[in-house]
Amino acid sequence: MHCLRSLFGLGLVTLCLSGVMWGCVSGYQVGVGRADCTGPPVEIHFMGYANIKQVGRGLHLRQFARAFVVEDENHKRVAFVSVDAGMMGYGVKREVVKRLQARYGDIYTTDNVVISGTHTHGGPGGFLMHLLYDISILGFVPQTFEALVQGCYLSIKRATDNMVDGKIFLSRTTILNVNINRSPTSYLRNPEEERAQYEHDVDKTLTQLRFVDLDNNLLGAFNWYAVHPTSMNNTNKLVTSDNMGYAAILLEKEYNTNKVPGKGKFVGAFCSSNLGDVSPNIMGPRCSISGNECDLLTSKCPQKEGECFASGPGRDMFESTEIIATRLTEGALRLLNENSQEVTSREIVGELGYIHQFVDMPNYNGSTYNPLQRKLDKIRGCLPAMGYSFAAGTTDGPGAFSFEQGTITGNAMWNAVRDFIVPPTQEDITCHSPKPILLATGRATFPYEWQPKIVSTQLLKIGDVILSAVPGEFTTMAGRRLRNKISAVAVATGGRDTEVIIAGLSNIYTSYITTPEEYQAQRYEAASTIYGPNTHTIYMDVYEQLTKAMIRGERLSPGPAPPYMNDRMLSMNTGVIFDGHPIGKDFGYVKQQPKKAYQINETVIVTFIAGNPRNNLFPEKTYFVVERKINEERWKVAYTDASWETKFIWERVHLILGFSDIHIHWTIGTNTLPGEYRIRHFGNYKYILGGIFPYEGVSNSFLVTED
Repeated sequence: MHCLRSLFGLGLVTLCLSGVMWGCVSGYQVGVGRADCTGPPVEIHFMGYANIKQVGRGLHLRQFARAFVVEDENHKRVAFVSVDAGMMGYGVKREVVKRLQARYGDIYTTDNVVISGTHTHGGPGGFLMHLLYDISILGFVPQTFEALVQGCYLSIKRATDNMVDGKIFLSRTTILNVNINRSPTSYLRNPEEERAQYEHDVDKTLTQLRFVDLDNNLLGAFNWYAVHPTSMNNTNKLVTSDNMGYAAILLEKEYNTNKVPGKGKFVGAFCSSNLGDVSPNIMGPRCSISGNECDLLTSKCPQKEGECFASGPGRDMFESTEIIATRLTEGALRLLNENSQEVTSREIVGELGYIHQFVDMPNYNGSTYNPLQRKLDKIRGCLPAMGYSFAAGTTDGPGAFSFEQGTITGNAMWNAVRDFIVPPTQEDITCHSPKPILLATGRATFPYEWQPKIVSTQLLKIGDVILSAVPGEFTTMAGRRLRNKISAVAVATGGRDTEVIIAGLSNIYTSYITTPEEYQAQRYEAASTIYGPNTHTIYMDVYEQLTKAMIRGERLSPGPAPPYMNDRMLSMNTGVIFDGHPIGKDFGYVKQQPKKAYQINETVIVTFIAGNPRNNLFPEKTYFVVERKINEERWKVAYTDASWETKFIWERVHLILGFSDIHIHWTIGTNTLPGEYRIRHFGNYKYILGGIFPYEGVSNSFLVTED
């Protein structure tokens, strides 16, 4: 059955993708699940800004993996995971599928499981297994890798365990004041007649899949929206899921009443889409010292006017994150609060479909239709390479040295540095033109691959919805073209009108994908389009073939698998050697007690003598709790380290003696109940002679008053 309702006054469209709406037997089984996947919160570099100074010092928001699983009457099954991570590495997905198959057999495979990163820039890195992406993290980090693998696995397991007969609805709404295009001059390179089809130079549509049981009880909601989770800038050193992750927490809070973040049956996710050129810093870029506008083409400022930074709508990055997240949540809630009446139906349930293929991008040879010359042009990929403007960074996080966006000519000094590392061939230079190559990553093999050559391409079909899992950051127009292509091909191949959702940063990471026109501008996104000017055209060709094969029920060659490199990983990150404490003051000792009383909007700060948080990541648990006294014998947890209102900051007090402190902050919100509270800290210390042991500390109690 297929139901359609248009609410023109609200700009909403709702599609029922299940069985007959009322009193029917659904053809789907659906399940949702969530799991903690927080990596090491201290001493590990963050993945996203590639800023060597951005090393974790604590925790603000935990990372979660959120999954849905759907099975149809023919026992076909698909699984989708949105995970609070910078992106997804194929090594992580491969291990997740391996663990799923150890439990469920061949129910889950590479073909029917998608894992998509939200693209937070505030999570620990070291999990991608390609040197360029891990080098700013100082190499591979096993703790980060294991946290992501186990979290993604558990989210699918829990979704599987929670499967019930159910229904699925698709809804759309427009959300303004959340995103802007950070490379508007590149966007203007696209044909005028194409740009005229769209009101904005970024996508402002939130697309939602809603899952309910046969009694219309809400199970979960997955929302796709195109925006970078870069409200938290590159000075942040606290682990955070940023705007998308906090939006998910806010949405789940609405339906998991009286539960702390990460707990409760309802699962709400905000997932990445074609966000390549899309920023949440909607106040736009300005010179950090003078406040003047940056140069539009290069995103640079005169030397004395500072760096070119874009800012969000808040007074600081925390408030900006909160504002953007709240606006996203409000859009999702508008859709969830719409009832589903006046639907039309079809007799059959839309079946599931899926298809996956590995593609050797540098050796891809295909063709594309040239409308101007009315003929087929041959296309080929290039070995991976990064351009000069890659080093310039973006207005969300400027780069280093004197690099500028829009650079199309090389520099003798930097070319000499490049050639010392590994020189590109003349074929590489010609293939990537007009990109001046700064790093010939495809030629580099020591100590292992620097960037992927083989990529993962995949589609999932749920009724009339197709999820296009893409292995990188598609720009706005690149994503629009791909959506239109898949939709048109599906209909032409015999399918029905289809809603196509771009699921960004899925399965493996390959940096950016711009349109061929945007590539010519060579701003950051184009310089990071690693397979050359035909990258997007190749993907258009590949996903066309995937769509045709999936609609027809045909099988394609699986393609060449990415190399197995787990046993070749290198790391310069050291483990915890030992923890120490001052004589007479044990681990958990409270160095700074709270005041006796606080009011709303004040911040409680308590300091404990601590072990290194890397000794135990406390998956599914917490490093501390804020508890409210219920009676003489009972305290109830009010907040955890996953709560927006709290954060912990770890401080190394003495390197040689291994002393460290944890400072726990709790900002008392307007909804806090008055009463008596205390803070408890949980940790583990590493003994100098070996072994890791737990400890606990408890603060004095204190009062929270209304005035």
